Amino acid sequence: MLGFLVHKDGDDVGVAVVDLKKGETARGRTLESNTEYEIDVQQDIPLGHKIALRDIEQGEKVKEYGEIIGVATKKIMKGEHVHVHNIRSLRWG
Repeated sequence: MLGFLVHKDGDDVGVAVVDLKKGETARGRTLESNTEYEIDVQQDIPLGHKIALRDIEQGEKVKEYGEIIGVATKKIMKGEHVHVHNIRSLRWG
């Protein structure tokens, strides 16, 4: 069963399609190319929220839908929840 989907190749995050639980191994794939992922979930991630596909350093830009959606406000480890507590939108400055 898929746990998350990735919109575009090269995205830094996927979107949970079910509630993901800390400690489980989640499977995902990219809609664009069917590239498959297997990630150890580091935190509970609710349905519809983002999971980091790689380690992201503080200050790095984060990509989703093939677009930059924000900047990491602290280091985000692969498999962690990505949300307003660790990413800031660049849309409004």
